[in-house]
Amino acid sequence: MTAFSELGVMPEIAQAVEEMDWLLPTDIQAESIPLILGGGDVLMAAETGSGKTGAFSIPVIQIVYETLKDQEEGKKGKATIKTCGTVLNKWQMNPYDRGSSFAIGSDGLCCQSREVKEWHGCRSTRGVTKGKYYYEVSCHDQGLCRVGWSAMQASLDLGTDKFGFGFGGTGKKSHNKQFDSYGEEFTMHDTVGCYLDVDKGQIKFSKNGKDLGLAFEIPPHIKNQALFASCVLKNAELKFNFGEEDLKFPPKDGFIPLCKAPDGSVMKSQHAGSAQVAQTKNFPNAPKALIVEPSRELAEQTLNNVKQCKKNVDNPKLRELLIIGGVAARDQLSVLEKGVDIVVGTPGRLDDLVSTGKLNLSQIRFLVLDEADGLLTQGYSDFINRIHSQIPQVTSDGKRLLVIVCSATLHSFDVKKLAEKIMHFPTWVDLKGEDSVPETVHHVVVIVNPKNDKQWERLGKNHIRTDEVHAKDNTRPGANSPEMWSEAIKILKGEYAVKAIKEHKMDQAIIFCRTKIDCDNMEQYFIQQGGGPDKRGHQFSCVCLHGDRKPHERKQNLERFKKADVRFLVCTDVAARGIDVSGVPYVINVTLPDEKQNYVHRIGRVGRAERMGLAISLVAAEKEKVWYHVCSSRGKGCYNTRLKEDGGCTIWYNEKQLLGEIEEHLNCTISQVEPDIKVPLDDFDGKVTYGQRRAAGGGSYKGHVDILAPTVQELAALEKEAQTSFLHLGYLPNQLFRTF
Repeated sequence: MTAFSELGVMPEIAQAVEEMDWLLPTDIQAESIPLILGGGDVLMAAETGSGKTGAFSIPVIQIVYETLKDQEEGKKGKATIKTCGTVLNKWQMNPYDRGSSFAIGSDGLCCQSREVKEWHGCRSTRGVTKGKYYYEVSCHDQGLCRVGWSAMQASLDLGTDKFGFGFGGTGKKSHNKQFDSYGEEFTMHDTVGCYLDVDKGQIKFSKNGKDLGLAFEIPPHIKNQALFASCVLKNAELKFNFGEEDLKFPPKDGFIPLCKAPDGSVMKSQHAGSAQVAQTKNFPNAPKALIVEPSRELAEQTLNNVKQCKKNVDNPKLRELLIIGGVAARDQLSVLEKGVDIVVGTPGRLDDLVSTGKLNLSQIRFLVLDEADGLLTQGYSDFINRIHSQIPQVTSDGKRLLVIVCSATLHSFDVKKLAEKIMHFPTWVDLKGEDSVPETVHHVVVIVNPKNDKQWERLGKNHIRTDEVHAKDNTRPGANSPEMWSEAIKILKGEYAVKAIKEHKMDQAIIFCRTKIDCDNMEQYFIQQGGGPDKRGHQFSCVCLHGDRKPHERKQNLERFKKADVRFLVCTDVAARGIDVSGVPYVINVTLPDEKQNYVHRIGRVGRAERMGLAISLVAAEKEKVWYHVCSSRGKGCYNTRLKEDGGCTIWYNEKQLLGEIEEHLNCTISQVEPDIKVPLDDFDGKVTYGQRRAAGGGSYKGHVDILAPTVQELAALEKEAQTSFLHLGYLPNQLFRTF
């Protein structure tokens, strides 16, 4: 039995994984795979290169396979018939009658909404038309809530219309938007009892067994309607007890638990979820799993991982498809028409195919959002919400949609908010915590100060081409304007990048530039140095990777860099996430990233697999004016150099401020080195070869011990001599005994 088999992975997948030389699961895989196979939503965060893709692709493959196998064996039809009936035949909160950010636990009784600005409510699956009934609600935290009763046509915002009656934690009762003082406040650890006497037309509440008195007289217009247990929450969690479990405060005076209501007094909810349950008919263009990636490169990597892991899975075989922009859509449509089970794609092309009906979401069992923080940063939150709303929350075989969210950090506000909205009591697997820099990464900053380093004045035209932000400005030496200093920074950064490469004799590095035009200019400057894409082995051989390069070129360039055909990969932040290039010894940040979290993603390209790495960031001492396109063309053919607040497409970039934010984020001070870019090594580290592993036993630790050994021996001899002298002083023990 393989280590993966012990996690519950089927033998065919475990064998494929073993053939990939994954002998042991990584930490993120060991934690996440059993949780996902168990049927729960999972939020996961781990370092890049930690096996995160395998952590979700392995269980996705297995569950998709099991789903298809069940359908082949005819299990689907039976489950489908039972789906709605099972829910509506028991007393629980109704998953088909709830707000968009309202989550219900697997027991149907534990309820939660973590939306902090809006109220989200829910009603029970069944209501009563006559009799005297009681249920309890236990408060699990200090959030805001109202509990009570409502008719079917009532708003889910309980107590805000004439069909609902609520009692809130603030000690207010509410009906038809009228909030009046009633009873007492309640909060965490309190138990609220909800009483309904349909025959008398009365509603009252209790707190921890204490009767709070009559709250409402039910008006005539709803006396003949069924009333349902209801609640509305704002950043709160409750648990209902309809009487299946022992009640904390059993009712008196003839009231009975809701679960004991006779059939003749019970009405099922009209919200049976037919619109939210997956269609029973299978369509070839309706996959079982959808994996969304922020970039083409990541999507390709994930698809390759899926292919490798599922290669031994047979009868039925799984069919996968890559849906990305930049390639002919007709090829993707052709595969869709033949049938697919797992789709991996990027938002742009996925959105096109979903909106035109070419990609059917009615059978989705799994939704995976990889690098979710990257997706949100790129502005895809509306896309995520849109596709999530189109995916049935209950699948055709009666199982709930599973959502897996992977993120560089789970501590991002946007990621937390997304999880609250689309996930169902997710389990956090956070092996990363707050951002930190691995011990294997040395990272330093070089201050680029054009007021101190005047070489930009002497270069004439023999320097890197700049981004033309200052094409209309006077930037000649002597102008002494912010624009002049800004242009000088752009020139100096090209020189410093070349200097860093020469000083450290870099044979491989990733060079991050802020914009696509900056990448193109850096590539051209390397060509001026005699290097470029066609000069294999040259000191400045390089390839470029950014969104405007054709997909084939991007893929080819990345492969060339991986194979060391060229020394440098010049790229935007698109390459900072998830691209697996092992053993890279150096990173140069020509410009600090806009988002402080991306600093860790960038420098995390080095220091992987226990290999030492050096990251050098060039930080401008003065503000630099840069492109910040808000135009519809996103920069193509745009020459509007006015500032953003004046209707233009530029901003002033303050890297000193950004550096401060990064240091605060990491809770450390990043070492600064002089413009000669000589990086001193800590004495304890001794000699380090970037890109190589530390020597066994912790680098040069053994050498450090050897140096100290004579001193330690001398101290030991002195200690022995002192102890011997002490024992020879016979009078001292007698004094000690007398003292005690």
